[in-house]
Amino acid sequence: MGKGSNVELMKFDSDVQKIKYDVLKEVASTAFKGIECDENKIAKKIVPGPKPVSRCCIYHEREIVRERVILANGGNIENDNIIEVIPAACDECPINRYKITEACRGCLSHKCAKSCPFNAIEIINQRAVINYDLCKECGRCQKACPYNAVADIQRPCIRACGAKSISINEEKKAVIDNSKCVSCGQCSQACPFGAIMDKSQISDVIRDIIDESREHNVYAIIAPAIASQFTFADIGQVVSAIKKVGFTDVVEVALGADIIAEHESKEFAEVMEEKDFMTTSCCPAFVEYITKNYPELIDNMSTSVSPMIATARLIKNTDKNAKVAFIGPCMAKKMEAKKSDIADGVDYVLTFEELLAMLDAADINVKECSEAQLNNGSYYGRIFARSGGVTEAIIQAIEEFGIEGEFKPVKCNGLNECDKALKLAKIKRLQGNFIEGMACEGGCIHGAGSISFGPKSKVTVDKYGEMALEKNIKDSLRVFNTDNIELHRKF
Repeated sequence: MGKGSNVELMKFDSDVQKIKYDVLKEVASTAFKGIECDENKIAKKIVPGPKPVSRCCIYHEREIVRERVILANGGNIENDNIIEVIPAACDECPINRYKITEACRGCLSHKCAKSCPFNAIEIINQRAVINYDLCKECGRCQKACPYNAVADIQRPCIRACGAKSISINEEKKAVIDNSKCVSCGQCSQACPFGAIMDKSQISDVIRDIIDESREHNVYAIIAPAIASQFTFADIGQVVSAIKKVGFTDVVEVALGADIIAEHESKEFAEVMEEKDFMTTSCCPAFVEYITKNYPELIDNMSTSVSPMIATARLIKNTDKNAKVAFIGPCMAKKMEAKKSDIADGVDYVLTFEELLAMLDAADINVKECSEAQLNNGSYYGRIFARSGGVTEAIIQAIEEFGIEGEFKPVKCNGLNECDKALKLAKIKRLQGNFIEGMACEGGCIHGAGSISFGPKSKVTVDKYGEMALEKNIKDSLRVFNTDNIELHRKF
């Protein structure tokens, strides 16, 4: 590792992250050098051989790396989804969900067989046997067995997908149903073989910022969740490192969060005159989940743009020649940036994983950077990064701006909780009038594009919030004129 190696100071949660980092770093390195990316050459460099590390042979490992490089360079342009399955890597999981274990006692009651509505369980040699040609994976046998002898070995990607968009094809590969997928990326985080990955714009960003002929400035806007990532350095050093890469300036998305906290609180007061409840709109995966699963509730969604878009539009309102790159933990932001009604906001979206690879490819050691100032957002804007933060910000905005009306929030942590709240809202039984929806459990700090998913993330973000120069939302926004910025969306 060279002097710019930040990865030595990082602690990856899994070897899958390390492999992804290696690929992204090599792709970024070729972009910085201005040379064409050769996926076969990178595959051989990362998997030199002669012995394989995790697969049957080095050729299998190289094929997986090659497919990763393709995704790191934008992936399949015919597939609109930013999340894709790597076919060569998806081949080690069991296909059959339920399995009879050694705990089966061959009891006389045969409750497992009798509970199965598809006659998929037979008793052979005094033991239960599942006929997988008949099994529909309803799970009744597991519930019926008095010895807990039926194991549920559902694939990690399927189990992690709150949108229920993943199935298994005839070749035993995972398949993503784009009509259901909300691009949260939780499947990619859950897969122990790294067989699911997000497409990257890392090369596009690098080519833009090193282009000496460009006539525009390229700004980086960073999500407040960054406080839980580069914990080996001060946040000011991270800001300085990002500038060294070539970005014109770095702005906190927490500033956009403050803008939206004010806007959404005022919108809430207006909506309550006509409707029973309103949902948040800052989490793109949550917005997509409502759009695809509860279209009848779309009118109940806040029409406020996300803090990412608000921040980008604020910058472009000031600098007409600006381009903006969002850097955060969220893979769904890559899909959000492509939406036609807000595509004017953000030009590039990078994850924290990609930022780390970019810094190391540029040989920039964060720990050796001087500390730059970053005071764009308030405490409340910064805590948008974790579950419950949006609600706290709205409560604060309601108080600061003197908004009248009863505010009864329902905080949803993860898609499963979101779904329960939306079901209740649909049948008019929601115990509240405001739904904070976060697709990732824990909030943005556990977004699939994070480097670290540690339990201390919430505490770190709260401490980062307390470091904010501005403690109130009004104070954060007092020097900014947002009158000329479009803050509404058109779903």
